[in-house]
Amino acid sequence: MKQETAKDILLGLSIGDALGVPVEFLSRDVLKSSPVTEMIGYGTHQQPAGTWSDDSSLAFCLAESLLQGYSVDDLAEKFVKWYQEAYWTAHGKVFDVGIATAQALRKIMKGEKPLKAGGVGEYDNGNGALMRILPLLLYIKDKEIQERFRLTSEVASITHGHVRSIISCFIYLEYALALLEGKEKQSAYEHMRNTINHFFKEHPYCDEMEYRKFRRVLDDHIIDFQEEEIYATGYVLSTLEASLWCFLTTDNYVDAVLKAVNLGEDTDTVGCVTGGLAGLYYGHKTIPQQWLQQLARKEDIVILAEKLEEKYG
Repeated sequence: MKQETAKDILLGLSIGDALGVPVEFLSRDVLKSSPVTEMIGYGTHQQPAGTWSDDSSLAFCLAESLLQGYSVDDLAEKFVKWYQEAYWTAHGKVFDVGIATAQALRKIMKGEKPLKAGGVGEYDNGNGALMRILPLLLYIKDKEIQERFRLTSEVASITHGHVRSIISCFIYLEYALALLEGKEKQSAYEHMRNTINHFFKEHPYCDEMEYRKFRRVLDDHIIDFQEEEIYATGYVLSTLEASLWCFLTTDNYVDAVLKAVNLGEDTDTVGCVTGGLAGLYYGHKTIPQQWLQQLARKEDIVILAEKLEEKYG
């Protein structure tokens, strides 16, 4: 692991998230006429500048849980603590929570096993697992691919158990792993596609019709898509595509996350998922100091990252 990978990931994703929070649900057209260019406050959720959402909160819960090793039960407990007690929130308040995530956590609170809590229906494919999955990279980076897939599936399934959500998280983490190994981002993308396609050919985890839904990511050249062909909704596959597109069509952290946020709609999550990749690739030192200074609980995030680096470095 690079010396400060945990900082790159945690600061990268939370800054992207915070940039998007004030403009969540605004349309692309609105943001074209008044684009986000800096860290602003209030807006959609009436939160001060630098406030991150449930996306970062749950990623931090995962990161903290991994300090004790890997435990689905401990992770689920931390998610519930966030939901009930505003644990790992920016300002002691939960102001945004996805429907599928809330439903799954309520099931766990009633005694359901964490691995059975996430919805498995066609309409349970929001981006609530993808947005928080990146810290798992630190734990799985040295494991065999079948084990990486199993662990990704488990962590995703706490809130999102459908195969589409699981594969989306797996694609994202496999790409992040290729970046972590030092590959240039385009060659890392090709490496990921080859790895994923080979893995699922050898281990068919879903039917062909389901797998075809990933064609734009795994077979086409997403970098060649036009902006009007990219959607930034809360649907997991759209978020994955949009984040990869924003990262691959820019050449620095700032441009990547601003491009993501200014796509509109689910701005905090697309910003978060893009920001995680961009932070990992370009490093947290490329994030503007002004943004970092405005980030809520920055010192707590840095301390958490340093503990992760000590354990997994």
